[in-house]
Amino acid sequence: MIKKIALLLLFILVIIQFIHPEKNQSSGPFPSEISSRYSVPQPVQEILKKSCYDCHSNQTAYPWYNNIQPVAWWLKKHVDDGKAELNFQEFASYPPKKARHKLKEIMEQVNEGEMPLQSYTIIHQISKLDASQINLVSVWAKGLILVINTVNNLPPEEEKKRP
Repeated sequence: MIKKIALLLLFILVIIQFIHPEKNQSSGPFPSEISSRYSVPQPVQEILKKSCYDCHSNQTAYPWYNNIQPVAWWLKKHVDDGKAELNFQEFASYPPKKARHKLKEIMEQVNEGEMPLQSYTIIHQISKLDASQINLVSVWAKGLILVINTVNNLPPEEEKKRP
């Protein structure tokens, strides 16, 4: 009985290797790219592309293991979730309040070491941010929040009170 179950599982594993999810690889140009509307200094742009764009853009650079199922499905879900939360290639289309909020979240996530995800940096060591890169992204995001507030005549975003 155990042998039959093992053979069935092996058969299923082989069959699913032929079922691939759609890849997140759109071709540009991207008119709503963050840099089309907002100033993104070259060093910050390089950090974003190196550490964020695989999950937060329309162009994921897939690793070799994306060809193995069910890993590809897991990666697709992960990328879809990341893009739903923040997409740098759609950022210029965000309303000012949403853009401001996303920039605040970027600062928080980066400063708290929550982004890039540890599960991503284990394999993609180059995407890890050092203290100077974290500071650079945070200073840029904070400055851009001020610009968005000024240009759109928005009051500062209220801090959420923590219990």
